[in-house]
Amino acid sequence: MVIKIITALPQLLESPFNHSIIQRAQDKGLLQIDLVNLRAYGIGKHQQIDDYQFGGGAGMVMSCEPLANCIEDLQKETKFDEIIYLTPDGKRFEQKMANSLSLKGNLLLICGHYKGIDERIREKYVTMEISVGDYVLSGGELAAAILVDSIGRLLPGVLNDGSSALFDSFQDNLLAPPVYTRPREWNGFKVPEILFSGNDGAIDNWRYEQSLERTKKRRPDILKDNE
Repeated sequence: MVIKIITALPQLLESPFNHSIIQRAQDKGLLQIDLVNLRAYGIGKHQQIDDYQFGGGAGMVMSCEPLANCIEDLQKETKFDEIIYLTPDGKRFEQKMANSLSLKGNLLLICGHYKGIDERIREKYVTMEISVGDYVLSGGELAAAILVDSIGRLLPGVLNDGSSALFDSFQDNLLAPPVYTRPREWNGFKVPEILFSGNDGAIDNWRYEQSLERTKKRRPDILKDNE
């Protein structure tokens, strides 16, 4: 998979992609991440990428020309399955969306700043608009990092245990069950005996029941949404 990210601040994304699972995915040749500095397409000697918004109001808007030139340059070398704009008014990002995007070949992400990007860029180029939550960030870089991490870990061969991601929270519309490791007893807290039974079927049933109960208590909206 190839993911290209248009950003005015590529340095914000260098660390998240140079460690842990995402670094491993790149080292294995399973994921290629290219950071594209929008400033290289800026206008004039100051490489300007923003301007005042028509109609007045506080905050600058990312201009058409730099973004359009950048996108079209990238399209000359890569055919993108999706061009994604990270924005608070996009569709809320969920596990099902991560699963679907992990099956794509090439993605282009656009990180907004200020009051966002000129609406005409959204109309002409963007195929998906995604929000990572109902809050506002200073820019789209952190949202892009979340997107790449959640998608990259799903690529076949990235995780040491390929089945691990199948049992994450939200994969089956339930939160993950509680997990335990050594020691068997700690500060008076004991690991449930069922986990030492050796009965795989009984353990699976216990985990399902725990997932269901945890979801009912903590995220009943998930169950409601899937009724």
